[in-house]
Amino acid sequence: MTDTDVALASSGAEPDGARRVRVLSYNVRSLRDDRAAVARVIRACEPDVVCVQESPRYWKTEKAAAWLAHRTGLVILAGGGRVAAGPLLLGNLRVDLLELRDVLLPKTRGLHARGFASALLRIGGSRPFSVTSCHLSLEPTERLRQFDLLRGQLRPGEPGVIAGDFNEPPEGPGWRALAAELTDAHAKAPWGGTYTSVPKLPYQRIDGVFTTPDVEVLGCGVPYPLPGVSEADLRAATDHLPVLAALRIPAPERAEAERAAPERAEAE
Repeated sequence: MTDTDVALASSGAEPDGARRVRVLSYNVRSLRDDRAAVARVIRACEPDVVCVQESPRYWKTEKAAAWLAHRTGLVILAGGGRVAAGPLLLGNLRVDLLELRDVLLPKTRGLHARGFASALLRIGGSRPFSVTSCHLSLEPTERLRQFDLLRGQLRPGEPGVIAGDFNEPPEGPGWRALAAELTDAHAKAPWGGTYTSVPKLPYQRIDGVFTTPDVEVLGCGVPYPLPGVSEADLRAATDHLPVLAALRIPAPERAEAERAAPERAEAE
């Protein structure tokens, strides 16, 4: 874990309609470890959106996802259980869900079913942006195919975020191909710690956040030290460390802003 003296940008609106957004990516290992520690870590990060990997998917999946959402003060947006084979999207009450885009991926015989929890979101007056949570295969050939499929979650001209457990370091072929088209958030604006596995002695970066070029990265890394996030909780919660990114989602284009104005006025 790496120390830092730079505070991570908080969530909030900007004068031009852009939005500072915190996105947290976290593999919670099916909540098999200290689930109360998982909830404490998530709350302390004050995220707008949480990209969860390995949410429980075989036994009482809806109940487990509901527990995590309730204990963190968030709501379920997409994925979870068998719908996306583990990945889950949570968000705070400021997040508007515009479209579900969950995907169940082609399955290789003998390997785990995997999928993407994905949705089109909007926060305040920001431009709509997509968020995808993923947990890629341990098998290299299947994982490389899944990296290719990830790019299909992004639509032309639409800001987007892809976050997850990629089971591959930045030197891997899939990671390098994705980073050639998208922004590797920690590499662009490093903050906090770098390595995400394993919590007791981090030595590899296999979890990350990627953004489309129109999303500005304000900072990204393992959130330690961060007020409220203790090393004891990080070690007890799960076998991965979380990745927290502060992003600037661009303001909507003029025509889009005019269309959205009546909706926001009605909601208020």
